[in-house]
Amino acid sequence: MTTANRYRIVIRCPLCGEKYILRGKRNENGDYETGFKQCVCGNEDQLIIEASPE
Repeated sequence: MTTANRYRIVIRCPLCGEKYILRGKRNENGDYETGFKQCVCGNEDQLIIEASPE
């Protein structure tokens, strides 16, 4: 994985206010792959995801 393919991913949970900063890359579907599954509050679906190239 080169730096051109990496993204800085910020995931925010609107339910509890938790914020995660991860690194990831885009997959063939156009989604960001970070390995993130769910927030500590159990929220899996209502997440705000922002990405910027590294």
